[in-house]
Amino acid sequence: MTDRVSVDAALVRRLVDAQFPGYRSLPVRDVELSGWDNRTFRLGEEFSVRLPSARGYVEQVAKEHEWLPRLAPQLPLPIPQPVALGEPGEGYPFAWSVYRWLPGTPLGLVEDVDAVALAADLAGFLTALRAVDATDGPAPGSHNFSRGAPPGVYREEALAAMSAGFRDLDPALARRIWDAAEASAWERPGVWLHGDAAPGNLLIRDGRLSAVIDFGTSGVGDPACDLVPAWTMFEGAARRTFLDAVGLDAATAQRARAWALWKALITVRDRPDDAPSRRTLARLAADPGV
Repeated sequence: MTDRVSVDAALVRRLVDAQFPGYRSLPVRDVELSGWDNRTFRLGEEFSVRLPSARGYVEQVAKEHEWLPRLAPQLPLPIPQPVALGEPGEGYPFAWSVYRWLPGTPLGLVEDVDAVALAADLAGFLTALRAVDATDGPAPGSHNFSRGAPPGVYREEALAAMSAGFRDLDPALARRIWDAAEASAWERPGVWLHGDAAPGNLLIRDGRLSAVIDFGTSGVGDPACDLVPAWTMFEGAARRTFLDAVGLDAATAQRARAWALWKALITVRDRPDDAPSRRTLARLAADPGV
């Protein structure tokens, strides 16, 4: 995004001091994984501060403040709890948030996790989320980059990336994966989805999934995009456990493959040596579903 803004701890300090003077005594600290769509900082021991890094992420702020308190009581694991809504100021142009700090280490920083147990835990969380009443929930749109829409919303971008050439997956097989996904659709009422069940958004404590964070791409629609961990994170028994436990049909899994394919393709297009995306392409090659 062209309007990405620079955010650092000094700016967060000024914003907090100006708008929430009750928190002036709390130190502001960097965190190891600060994020890309939003930048996160620790505020004392009990809070975190989260600030959109570009205008395209600003709609997520109000959405999280409205919906996370409604979702939280119905879910089996903790999710972020908004405690204060900040305004533009100190040269920073967007709304921003203070949340309760959730203990745990992002999965991307954990070296040894039981993948099968993680697959079961994550599937259980996503299934519970899907069961929450979705009445009046936010439909796919700019607020979540169309998560919950059919994967065909990114067809042009995906096909262009295929034609550009890449390693790890035959472009002809990639096209078959894509075409198979577009042959089906979610024909039931929309359900709640997280939209970005990625290692940076999954917290681990004592070897188990302890919390799920960053609901910026959440919404109501086709849950296929929540099945992408089957190819971005899991293989073998863990993948089978995840897909079995999440309880959705083969057509939804096929659409999930297209979501995983699209994201990996555009990432490899921009960063050819991105190891996680290359692993995703290799997993799709080994389990294309077509």
